[in-house]
Amino acid sequence: MRACLRLGAAAAVLYLVLIQPNHPAAMTWWALLVFPLELPVILFGLLVIDTARLRLTVRIVITAALSVIALLKTADYAMFTALTRGFNPVADLPLIEAGLRLLVGAIGPLLATGALLMALAAVAFVISAIWWATGVWAKTSAPMPVARASAGVAALSGALAVAEIGQAMGRWSVPGSIPGAAFTARVGIERVDMVVRTIDELRSFNALARQDPYVDADGLFAAIDRDVLIVFVESYGRTSLDTPFFAEMHRATLARSSERLADLGLSMRSGILSAPTRGGQSWLSHATFANGLWISDQTRYGAALASGRATLFHLAERAGFRTAAVMPQITLEWPEADFMGFETVLAADDLDYRGLPFNWVTMPDQYTLSAMDRLLRAETGDDTRPLFAQVALSSSHAPWVPVPELIDWDTVGNGRIFDVMATQGDPPDVVWRDRDRVRAQYRLAIDYALQTVFDYAARHAAEPPLMIVVGDHQAAGFVALDERPDVPVHVIGPEHLVSLVAEWGFAPGLVPGDQIPAIPMDQMRNMILDTFSRDKERDTAG
Repeated sequence: MRACLRLGAAAAVLYLVLIQPNHPAAMTWWALLVFPLELPVILFGLLVIDTARLRLTVRIVITAALSVIALLKTADYAMFTALTRGFNPVADLPLIEAGLRLLVGAIGPLLATGALLMALAAVAFVISAIWWATGVWAKTSAPMPVARASAGVAALSGALAVAEIGQAMGRWSVPGSIPGAAFTARVGIERVDMVVRTIDELRSFNALARQDPYVDADGLFAAIDRDVLIVFVESYGRTSLDTPFFAEMHRATLARSSERLADLGLSMRSGILSAPTRGGQSWLSHATFANGLWISDQTRYGAALASGRATLFHLAERAGFRTAAVMPQITLEWPEADFMGFETVLAADDLDYRGLPFNWVTMPDQYTLSAMDRLLRAETGDDTRPLFAQVALSSSHAPWVPVPELIDWDTVGNGRIFDVMATQGDPPDVVWRDRDRVRAQYRLAIDYALQTVFDYAARHAAEPPLMIVVGDHQAAGFVALDERPDVPVHVIGPEHLVSLVAEWGFAPGLVPGDQIPAIPMDQMRNMILDTFSRDKERDTAG
């Protein structure tokens, strides 16, 4: 009886490992009822192995394979929750460090360390449990008739597993219904296939990245006679226009700001872009916009930097602009900046913010824009070239607690005036227990960011820069309540420049029309170059 209980417990361990979901939508009680076709293959296969060395080898292979796939499923679950896509073993490994930094910012270093230790303990527990379970079945001796029957069951289950995997992956169709699913094996096969495809895509991407008809073109940006600011608003997505909970507030802010800016003599046009990422990884959108290449993962990001592709900022520098990046969330070394065409990089320390951080957010957007004016746009020295800058705002980045308030620009100073705001309200670990509260905070944070950007435009209406304000990505699906990758884009400035973008199909004002199609973000680089340059007749193929 004790031996039967051990066999049952070992089978249960493997059963739970094999049915582990990799997507939040699959985390239901029904998942417990899906029979894993790999289970009979493993259990009965272990029964028929009759040599100690082969048993050890098979156990090592099974334990390693199931442990790795369990980690992949967990990574999938996290990526689907945060970024609404699966985990790419080639492209997404660098995100682990970024995720840990975000965790520390959200819950603090002590709790983050505890969470990491618990995760490592869980991994060790799963590995040891699989090793124990395979050992229980491998060390069970079976009479010859039972061994033969076990071999037959293992072979039949293996055949069914192959048939089910092929059908699920669209390789073939099987008549009738297969009683179970080989989901874990399929995850492993799909990841191997993903790695191969990613490497192939990189070869094509590197070739494409080296083709650029604008490198030797004359008259680039010749139509622009002032500073250009490309302002990325963190987590600002189409949900602000279409989801009633957010749109009620954000559309009102857009309409009110549009009327105010028009009264001040500014022209505006707005559209929709499709971003290469959702829920995070803002730098992929920054790079896609600047490079004119679809950069949807970290591997493509690295390939774009290594390709020597001229970004908007390289080309702007050659056209006589000062180029800069204002990056308040950069707190570590940022070697990639050397490949992006920025003469000047203002990271968090360079902006000289003396106030308290807003949890993971280093400083309010209003301070970022105020510091940019002081450090980059004020008339200093003999360099009279206009500015061409990327500004990555961060107040609307998770955890959205607390949210700053817009104040008089003349009182911003060194940022200490924001200290009272930075200590208000519940901390993130309290707010994030309730998804409705998270969404409410997100709504307020986006509204603050929009108010700040448009108030900045109003402040400079007498001598306006050309501003291209764009959302970097949609927030995670459980926050945005919208799974689309679309983001708004607004062009604000003097009429003689903004009128040129009418050919893009953008709507007048700050509220894009409901029927405006989404333009892939990688097209923006070439659209800007074509629209604001002297020579519009050159061949833009490629």
